[in-house]
Amino acid sequence: MFSHIILGARDLARLAAFYDAVLAPLGLLRVDAEDDGGPPGSMWVMPGRAWPQFYVQLPFNGLPATWGNGTQVSFAAPSPAAVDAAWRALVEHGGTDEGAPGLRPNYAADYYGAYGRDPEGNKLCFVHLAELENLTVRAGG
Repeated sequence: MFSHIILGARDLARLAAFYDAVLAPLGLLRVDAEDDGGPPGSMWVMPGRAWPQFYVQLPFNGLPATWGNGTQVSFAAPSPAAVDAAWRALVEHGGTDEGAPGLRPNYAADYYGAYGRDPEGNKLCFVHLAELENLTVRAGG
């Protein structure tokens, strides 16, 4: 559905450390990004896959990054336990709780999700449901 997502960063080092902790339970790892001549940034992918990619990056236009009202980035999780771990890491590493992990049957019978904001205000969702299984990998597998 998408090739890559980029969120602007005001404090790149802080956001990179935050996303290292939050995305690890989902099986996403930070990798070296190719220098494309743009501003500095950090990139995460699934092991063994080049795409899709998730970035945090200083804005191209040089202005301060801002969060988008009504914008949310949702990450597929390999299990409900991974949703729990990602959300816990979010809260423990400077993020803000926007909805604790739990079933959300109004979306789907097996929709297990959690919501929060990163330290710069970007809204995030972590979700597990059977239909997304092909988008995730199990840790170590």
